[in-house]
Amino acid sequence: MIKVKNLYHSYSKDQNYAVKDVSFDISKGELFGFLGPSGAGKSTTQKILIGLLNLQKGHIQIDGKDIKQRSRDIFNHIGVSFERPNVYKKLTGIENLQFHSEMFSVTTEDPMTLLKLVGLEDAAHKKAGSYSKGMLQRLVFARSMINKPKIWFLDEPTSGLDPTTASIIKGIIKQKQQQGTTIFMTTHNMHIAEEICDRVAFITNGVISAIDSPRNLKLQYGERFVTIEYKKTDSLLSESLSIVDEAGKKRINEIISNYTVETMHTQEATLEDIFIKVTGKELK
Repeated sequence: MIKVKNLYHSYSKDQNYAVKDVSFDISKGELFGFLGPSGAGKSTTQKILIGLLNLQKGHIQIDGKDIKQRSRDIFNHIGVSFERPNVYKKLTGIENLQFHSEMFSVTTEDPMTLLKLVGLEDAAHKKAGSYSKGMLQRLVFARSMINKPKIWFLDEPTSGLDPTTASIIKGIIKQKQQQGTTIFMTTHNMHIAEEICDRVAFITNGVISAIDSPRNLKLQYGERFVTIEYKKTDSLLSESLSIVDEAGKKRINEIISNYTVETMHTQEATLEDIFIKVTGKELK
């Protein structure tokens, strides 16, 4: 559905690249996470894909068509949810969606249905200028679905949302994927990526350092431990031991055989741990 090969982009149009030799493919119906800290090149890549930035160097195909030769019809099938809300503040929530729906020449969703989906039905007839940051974020998210997109670009879709609302948004994303929508999601939130993405790409300083499923990345780069609390005489002791290397497994058996085990918990590296290990960068 999306093919990117050897993508480069420089805002200063010199060798100072914001995106450097980026390549990846996204299959139809896949939820692909593009992960990295602020300034990593995530939004630059997305802006090129959706046409907000011109392609300088590289090759991109979307839905089988070279983006240099695509017609305007492709935009009937693309939805975009921006991290920074860009709505008409003097229009109400429902008027924003109604206005946006007029831009497409395909059948669109019912605006009120979308507002209900994101919990904004009670604010449908209030001006967007009175919305909180979280409400604006939900309005932009709802707007991105108005044309029933088959390719959906999401930029930090849960940023600034409370846990309950973020959970609702994640549920909507997964539902749309199950209906066949191809999703490209940029985020620095490793928790949402680990929870819902089929595959992820790690990007820092404009360069991709790894692409795989969260599970495979954790198996390849992560370490698995077990933390055991046990009684030794009158003391409660705790040890964290590898369940992979032989010395760790031997020590686990010794503790189980010789002491009273109080608790035992397995631990594995998080996707954020793996990101730091692979890239050497922390997420900020």
